[in-house]
Amino acid sequence: MKVLLAEYATACDPALAPEGAAMLDVLAGSFARCGYDVVQPGPGDFSAEIVRLAPECDIGLVIAPDHMLAKLTLPIEQYSHNLGCGSMNAALCASKVATGRVLRGHGIPVPAPAPSGRRVVKPINGCDSHGVRLTTDAPGPGEFAEAYIEGEHYSVSLLLSRVVGEACLYFSGNAPLVLSVNKQDVTLDPDGRFTYGGGETPVHPPREQEIRDTAIKAATVLGCQGYCGVDVVVGDQVCVVDVNPRITTSIVGIAACMEEEIANLLVAASRGSVPKEVHLSGHVRFDRAGKVTRL
Repeated sequence: MKVLLAEYATACDPALAPEGAAMLDVLAGSFARCGYDVVQPGPGDFSAEIVRLAPECDIGLVIAPDHMLAKLTLPIEQYSHNLGCGSMNAALCASKVATGRVLRGHGIPVPAPAPSGRRVVKPINGCDSHGVRLTTDAPGPGEFAEAYIEGEHYSVSLLLSRVVGEACLYFSGNAPLVLSVNKQDVTLDPDGRFTYGGGETPVHPPREQEIRDTAIKAATVLGCQGYCGVDVVVGDQVCVVDVNPRITTSIVGIAACMEEEIANLLVAASRGSVPKEVHLSGHVRFDRAGKVTRL
C-alpha cells in the first residue's frame, strides 16, 4: 500500500517549513511503522506533482495552508482515496469570515465583528498566526476585524469519520473522537502581533467538557472530516477563533503521548470508523519546530 503525503510548506514556504517538517516527520514515521510505502511530491510544481502521484497511490493526505487545501486536495479525491477533509468543506473553512458566519448561525460563540476601536485584525484566508495583530488600524485588503477576547488559548484535536458512497460523501454517524485538548503558547508582542510558539498536551482545564463540546459542534456543523484542529479562547464563554480542517502542529505532541498510531486512525476515519477513545500517557511540551519535551 502506498500513501501520498503532500506537505506544502517544506517544499514551497520557508516561513512555515519548520512546522511542516515536524508534522510530516510524525506522519511519515507512523505510516512507515504501519507498513505503508510513503510517497512525497518531488521538486517542481507542487500541484502538478500531486496530480502525477495520486493515481499511483492507494491513499493520500495534503498538509497545506488552509487557503490552498481545497485545490490541492481535489486531485487526491479524484484519483486516490483522501484521508483528510473534503475539498468543499476545506474551502469553506479557508474563509475565516464565512466560517464565523456559519458558526454564529448555529449558536456557537465566535468573536463579534469589530468595525472600530481596539480589535484583532487578521487575514480572511490566513494560516497560523501570520498577520494577526491587535490594533486600532483599519483592516487592509484581504483582512477583517473582530473583537479581542481576553482568556486562555486552547486547541482541540479531533478526528471525524465518514464513509464514501458512489457519488458523494456521507457522514458515518459515528461521534467525533477528541484526541486531546492542548494548551496553546500564544504571545502578544509590544507591536500587537500574535505569535504561536507551540503548546502542551494533553491538558485538562477546569472547563474541559465545555471546550470539547464546543469544538465538536464547530467541526461538525462545518462538515469537517479526518483530523481537525479547533482553536478556542476561554473567557466568559468558550469562543471559537479558528477551525483548521487539516493536520496541525499539535500532532507532534499528541503522537509522543498516544499509544495508537495516527496513521491507523486516519485510515479508519476515512473509511467511517474511529474508536471511542485513544490512550494518552504523560504530558509534553512541543514547539512549532517539532521539539518535544516531557514534563
